[in-house]
Amino acid sequence: MKTKNTFGIHFIIRVSNSNKTVPSLIYARVTVNGQRTEISLKLKISPTSWDNIKGKAKGKSEDTVRINAHIERVRSLITDAYHQLVQQKRVVSIGAVKNIFLGHDDTESSLLKLIDYHREIATSKLAYGTLKNYFSTEKYLKSYLRKVHNRTDIYLSEINYKFIFDFENFLRNCKPIHKHQPLNNNGIMKHIERFKKLINLAITMEWMEKDPFTKYKLQFEKTERGHLTKSELEILVNKNFAIERLQSVLDMFLFSCYTGLAYIDIFHLAPHNIAKGSDGKDWIISSREKTKIPVRVPLLPEALELIEKYKEHPVAFAKGKLFPVISNQRMNGYLKEIAIICEIDKNLSFHLARHTFATTITLNNGVPIESVSKMLGHTAIKTTQIYAKVLEHKLGEDMDNLRERRLIQENHKYNFEESN
Repeated sequence: MKTKNTFGIHFIIRVSNSNKTVPSLIYARVTVNGQRTEISLKLKISPTSWDNIKGKAKGKSEDTVRINAHIERVRSLITDAYHQLVQQKRVVSIGAVKNIFLGHDDTESSLLKLIDYHREIATSKLAYGTLKNYFSTEKYLKSYLRKVHNRTDIYLSEINYKFIFDFENFLRNCKPIHKHQPLNNNGIMKHIERFKKLINLAITMEWMEKDPFTKYKLQFEKTERGHLTKSELEILVNKNFAIERLQSVLDMFLFSCYTGLAYIDIFHLAPHNIAKGSDGKDWIISSREKTKIPVRVPLLPEALELIEKYKEHPVAFAKGKLFPVISNQRMNGYLKEIAIICEIDKNLSFHLARHTFATTITLNNGVPIESVSKMLGHTAIKTTQIYAKVLEHKLGEDMDNLRERRLIQENHKYNFEESN
């Protein structure tokens, strides 16, 4: 809502360029906070009988009096609509004034109302990490409204392609919230993608007639997923810390490397999640906290050793969990410390561990991509295919094996010809 609102009404006619004697429609040209719209009065008047400066009909005839009286009634109604918004401390905009005048008052259909409704229905459906991302997008939207539009809210009917395009430019040029790193292109697209989902909700709820995203295309840049190489993983496996907090964080990171579980899934992992599979061996049987997709992962010997190591850990035991998990922020802080100590020039995180499971542990060792996709809890195999694109080492090994087989075949052929 603006601290100082501007408002004005002027009445005009639209004169035909081809025939300036033809009666023309009268319009109320309304301006609110620099934005303008025109409302037809559904009355016509001859251009020769119209006073452009005064915005009214000329003369004292009966028709002139009738037209001017109607103009003043419209002026009064539009002015009342404006003052109603001001007095009720609602969003003052050209769309809001027009909607009240036309009897289409969409009081509930504002961006903040949509955000509040989304929070209400999404809290029980989305993982906390996903909700945090939406909260961040909401903060950028509110900052954009305040700094660019000098408002705290906007009616959904006012959101158009230009609003979206200007929001993108705002994100590209604004300072990051909470001293985070500046937004890169994909980070910006993620905010706009979440904004688009909010708009889709409004359309589904029939709060909007048109989709402002119809002509807008999200432009994500393709990026390679980072992962640990076999040698980097071995450095971490062979590292032993005297400081318990570092060792336990490293062990949980390695467990993620061997199972593909995200931080939040390890956080909730309990003894009852370990069960015998159809092969009679130990499996993790759980579901992804983020998507609720069922996850079944056969446990590698390294993962089983880590479970056994923390079986009687007092903190894990007291909480009924497999590991003494602390907050994600603290875990990632300790992982940065571990990376420096082990001289690994990569951003160690549970995302990286999950990617390492997909590449170095599974795909790189010939596990079919369909199986990897199931273990990661992906809803679409195309998500898993992203990891398959970075396996240059595996491609090199496959080509070396091909060269060896061709060499063996050539030697066999040569020896056969020699013997004959």
